[in-house]
Amino acid sequence: MATRLPTVDSSEWAANSCSVTSSPGHKKRTDRKRKRLPSWFRTSLPIGKSQSRYNSTMASVRENGLNTVCEEARCPNIHDCWGRGTATFMIAGDVCTRGCRFCAVNTAKTPPPLNPDEPEDLAMAIENMGIDHAVITVVNRDDLSDGGAKHYRDCIMAVHERCPEVGIEILCSDLDGNLDSLKILLKDLPIRVFAHNVECVPRLDSNVRDRRASFSQSLAILAEAKRLRPDLKTKTSIMVGIGETDSEIVDAMRMVRKSEVDMITLGQYLQPGDRHLAVDRFPEPSQFANWDKEAREMGFLAVASGPLVRSSYRAGLLWEESMGSEPVVTRESTGSAVSHLTFSLAGGGQTI
Repeated sequence: MATRLPTVDSSEWAANSCSVTSSPGHKKRTDRKRKRLPSWFRTSLPIGKSQSRYNSTMASVRENGLNTVCEEARCPNIHDCWGRGTATFMIAGDVCTRGCRFCAVNTAKTPPPLNPDEPEDLAMAIENMGIDHAVITVVNRDDLSDGGAKHYRDCIMAVHERCPEVGIEILCSDLDGNLDSLKILLKDLPIRVFAHNVECVPRLDSNVRDRRASFSQSLAILAEAKRLRPDLKTKTSIMVGIGETDSEIVDAMRMVRKSEVDMITLGQYLQPGDRHLAVDRFPEPSQFANWDKEAREMGFLAVASGPLVRSSYRAGLLWEESMGSEPVVTRESTGSAVSHLTFSLAGGGQTI
């Protein structure tokens, strides 16, 4: 089992995370409340061509005025992904109507109006960046009657019209449970993957997520998406380290699989700031490998499990895995995902 994990040095996590602006006083207050990161949390910055590609990707995002979840969620894989010229875009603004206690995105009851130019701006940026598989994620827009579905659709259609060769994945909100909005969004929508995150085990909903969200509502959205579009792959993600037990993770995966979800990612929760939930524990890489094994035995078509895995981790490769290609964890692995699989020249992985 591979356990080499790219991570961030614990003493520099807060100051060097993307989109973090912290004064020395703020850093001191935060450090007192946070658990020290384990020894397996290490990463390196890109160099050479990867550094140039990272800078180019960042410049494209800035020039087009786009929001990326890579930055807003302070993803630890941002250098790996942007160094490959890929990014996950966040649309409908950078202010969410919900106040989940794990999330770094800003919140407001009434966010700024939608940008009517965003669909075309997004499409142009993806074209300029030469992306093969674009993940488009959204903020919750409970202030809109359709939960933002029409705008999300407009953005995806604009990308497809300008870049028909690009595979598209939407990481969607729960649309406030509005199945009619989901139907409007998904009708003939040119995407490969419909993703929506359950985030945590059911018992922790009220402590982790906004009161308008729930595990059961998330499962209903995922199940309905599969019913409406059986041709699509569905996907979800679970965070660990927020008060759950190992067995609860397994039970949650079983419930997700019963909703015919095809793909799953599991990753370590990391506290974005001192107003967010504190980290409860740091399961070792071997435990993430065990969850990977159990998820595959349950019938998930693609799995990424590891301390630094995030919901959009190597999204294009994970979709390829769900279509029968070699598992992401054994393919050009950086070690963020871990498994009891070893590399196989024939593809598909080999259990050890």
